Amino acid sequence: MPNNREIILLNISGNDKPGLTSSLAEILSHYNVQILDIGQAVIHEDLGLGILFEVPQAYESAPILKDLLFKSYEIGVKIKFTPISEKRYAEWVSHQGKERYIITLLARKITAEHLAKVTRIISSQQLNIDTITRLSGRVDLNSNSKQNKAVVEFSVRGMPIDVEIMKSDFMDLAGKISIDIAFQEDNIFRRNRRLVCFDMDSTLIQTEVIDELAEKAGVGDKVKKITEAAMCGEIDFNESFIQRVSLLKGLSESALKEVAESLPITEGAERLMKTLNKYGYKTAILSGGFNYFGNFLKAKLGVDYVFSNELEIKQGQLTGKHIGDIVDGKRKAELLKLLAFKEDIHLDQVIAIGDGSNDLPMLQLAGLGIAFHAKPKVKAGADNAISNIGLDAILYMLGFRDREINK
Repeated sequence: MPNNREIILLNISGNDKPGLTSSLAEILSHYNVQILDIGQAVIHEDLGLGILFEVPQAYESAPILKDLLFKSYEIGVKIKFTPISEKRYAEWVSHQGKERYIITLLARKITAEHLAKVTRIISSQQLNIDTITRLSGRVDLNSNSKQNKAVVEFSVRGMPIDVEIMKSDFMDLAGKISIDIAFQEDNIFRRNRRLVCFDMDSTLIQTEVIDELAEKAGVGDKVKKITEAAMCGEIDFNESFIQRVSLLKGLSESALKEVAESLPITEGAERLMKTLNKYGYKTAILSGGFNYFGNFLKAKLGVDYVFSNELEIKQGQLTGKHIGDIVDGKRKAELLKLLAFKEDIHLDQVIAIGDGSNDLPMLQLAGLGIAFHAKPKVKAGADNAISNIGLDAILYMLGFRDREINK
């Protein structure tokens, strides 16, 4: 690079208005400058615009700066010029190609404490924040709704000192101050997820169906104890499944319909599924629960695939047995891999969401595994966890903004 090149950083601030960027760019175009970098942000109608440009050798910078100063006065904005040395510019260019990560902060509301503590962890790992973007809508000060969501996305650059320590720090912090913090590598797969696989019970719905059936069969306490032990990984899932199903013997088939029609859909599930369907994602239920309820949700939410267990029914009553192989943790992972093959996508393009220990194999196989309102053991084994807001948090992890979701 020749020594006589001039590089200037132009910073503009003031009230945003139509045509502002155009009028400044028009002046620069008269002098045939090369734009090396540009960025703009507007917060509450207050503009921050930066333009890094190279002055052509055929011109001097003084006339350019004079015209820009006059125009800035004319349109009522503040302007600042900073000369950038060729050495400093070359160092900046050399940072290209460094690893990038996306850190998403999700909460009911975001406080200064949240921001301070999350950015402190980012800084401790020697990562630089390139951009901060609000993904959620504008906050209504008069709203006290428990359904509120506040989401901010950080784009950071560099290589963490220790990725596992950083994830652990994020998880510890999230538990202490009631926020969720997602961490993802910013690569082509993160921007091109195509298949989302869900557990059903306590994920898409806010109950364990087998517990609901057990209540109707009069064996609720017995089944709940077995369910809890299975979800915590204390007993083998298959054995627990056989034990619980056997306790349902004699239950009327009509009880299945009653339970299905009263299933409590998880917060954000319908918004999530509507958006995924609109933008062409494939979805699947991979559940250790039952086909009857999986197919009910398939029709209600527009799910593409359902794989779960089949209850044996004879003469209008449950026999206490099941039909076919049990869909356990291992089988869920196999089905996820099979669906990725069928859809002709890479495993890194798959998202898996679940809450129990039998979900861990698929959470760890998918490109993005999310423990949803899960037990500590499951959170520790997954890439990311959502514990404070609804299932539509996944949309923000994919980079969606509220205006795109609500469109």
